[in-house]
Amino acid sequence: MTTRNLKSLLNPCNDGDLAKLISRAQRMGELTEILCSALPESDRSAIVAANVREDGELVVICASSAWASRLRYETENLLRAARDAGVSADTCRVRVSQS
Repeated sequence: MTTRNLKSLLNPCNDGDLAKLISRAQRMGELTEILCSALPESDRSAIVAANVREDGELVVICASSAWASRLRYETENLLRAARDAGVSADTCRVRVSQS
């Protein structure tokens, strides 16, 4: 594969499947940052990733079950932060990362 083809493939401005994947990953990263900033400073490292499902469920992935327990108390703050950022989320589920 030539360098030119690779640049075209990785360009998020294209309408291909890879561009959609890159765009979705960027949105997930931005959402994760927004949610982290809504938490107290001591808890900001708890969130590994975040996503919103098509049914409006905000899914927050954390590093351990201990963090999951703490984040479950913050679900209203997380939902509010997501909504303030323009995300349409009705419920929040906290999950533990598999790694």
